[in-house]
Amino acid sequence: MATGLAATLSLGMLASGSAQAQAVANCSSDGHAAPRWLAERFMSADCTTCWSETTQPRPPRGAATLDWVVPSPTGEDAPMAAVARPDALERLQALGHSADDLREWEHRSAVASRGHRPRLRVAHGLAVGDHIGASLAFHAPANSAHGRFTAWLALAEWLPAGTEGSPVARVLVRNVLTAPIDAQPASNWPQLWRPMNVPEGAQPARLGVVGWVTDARGQVIALAQARCAAKP
Repeated sequence: MATGLAATLSLGMLASGSAQAQAVANCSSDGHAAPRWLAERFMSADCTTCWSETTQPRPPRGAATLDWVVPSPTGEDAPMAAVARPDALERLQALGHSADDLREWEHRSAVASRGHRPRLRVAHGLAVGDHIGASLAFHAPANSAHGRFTAWLALAEWLPAGTEGSPVARVLVRNVLTAPIDAQPASNWPQLWRPMNVPEGAQPARLGVVGWVTDARGQVIALAQARCAAKP
C-alpha cells in the first residue's frame, strides 16, 4: 500500500516540470488554520430541487463544508445517482440520522476544544489517471492516547456557483476513506494513506481533501482540509 501511494505522488510530480505543479503534487494542510466547524449538507439523489435551491443556510465562520448526495431507493434511476455516494449512508448512520424518507438535512459539528488539541494533517497529490494519492496523519494528546478514534478522509470537488444548475458553490464529496485509527502514526506513516479513485466526470483541478477525527462519543476532535489547485 505504501508503494501505491508513493508511486501515485511521484508520478504526479513527474507529470509536470513547473514549480507550481510540483507544489500542488504534495498539497497539504500545513500552514493553514484548522477549520473550527464541519458543516455537512445531505440531499437525496432524487431531490433535484435541493441541488437547485437559491438559498442555503450560511455555514459558521471558519467552517469546512461538505455536500453529500445520498443514494435513493430508486437506485440508478434517481436524477443524481451518478454523484451519489454509499459512504453518505455510513456517514448519516454515524451521525445518528436515518436515511429513510430523507430529502435534505444539514448537520454542524463544532470541533471539541477541551484541553490540549490533537494535531491533524491531511494531504493529497496530483491525479494520475483515475486515482489521486491522499493521506491523514493524527497525533492525539498524551492524556487521550487510549481513546478510540475514527478517521474520515473525504475527497471533494469544489464546484463554483452555476455548476449543473446549482446557484450556490458546493463542495461535493467524491470519495471517502474511513477507519478506526491509533492515537499516533506508526513509524512516521500516516494512519490513512492510499490512492483514491477519482469518479468519472470529476475535474482534478477542483479536487481537495477534508479530513476529521472523532472520539468514542462521535465528537469531532480534529479537522483539517487541503486544496491547493487554483480556484475555478
